Amino acid sequence: MAQQLLRVQNFNVSSDGYGAGEGQTLERPFGHADPEAMFAWAGATASWPRRTDPGGSRGLDDYLTRDYGRNIGAEIMGRNKFGPQRGPWRDHEWRGWWGDEPPFHTPVFVLTHHPRPSFALGGTTFHFLDADPATALAAAREAADGKDVRLGGGAATIRAFLDAGPGPVRRIMAGAATPGTAPRRVAETPRQLRCRDAPAPCEPPHQTPRPTRP
Repeated sequence: MAQQLLRVQNFNVSSDGYGAGEGQTLERPFGHADPEAMFAWAGATASWPRRTDPGGSRGLDDYLTRDYGRNIGAEIMGRNKFGPQRGPWRDHEWRGWWGDEPPFHTPVFVLTHHPRPSFALGGTTFHFLDADPATALAAAREAADGKDVRLGGGAATIRAFLDAGPGPVRRIMAGAATPGTAPRRVAETPRQLRCRDAPAPCEPPHQTPRPTRP
């Protein structure tokens, strides 16, 4: 029986180990970092799901883009990936950044100190847990029905799982380095992240300068 993995895939990391910019708001999910620059490597590939014109690059970047959802049965994410609110929920109208059809199509477990009722949106069901990494992973694995669990970020959530070591973590891709600074680092440098299962050597080929904050 295949091992059920905890996977971090295609998580953009800056050359100094950060996963997003500072100052997250409703209008700027990645803070002062430019998301178009952050995801330019994936947007240039033939398999980018939002591509509107023919063509696109092939190779390692395309493989990683195409492989993003393979054998994923559930996702775990931090609250800041779900939305910009902090503290107790003022209302339950906010349902994430992704509109009526979130891209996950699996159960998603949002880690928060302020749980709220679960809800379904499109093919995705969001659950809200106040739990440590091991407990959250156990819930996600049960929901994944034998498939792998994706750890979607942000940086503080990935760091917490790496520090806790609740299970095997595979394929942390530092190959798409992005601009930005934030209070939390994934690692001191991208080279400290383990990179496995790629069909070619995993090096950080996309180096972009850190932006200057306005």
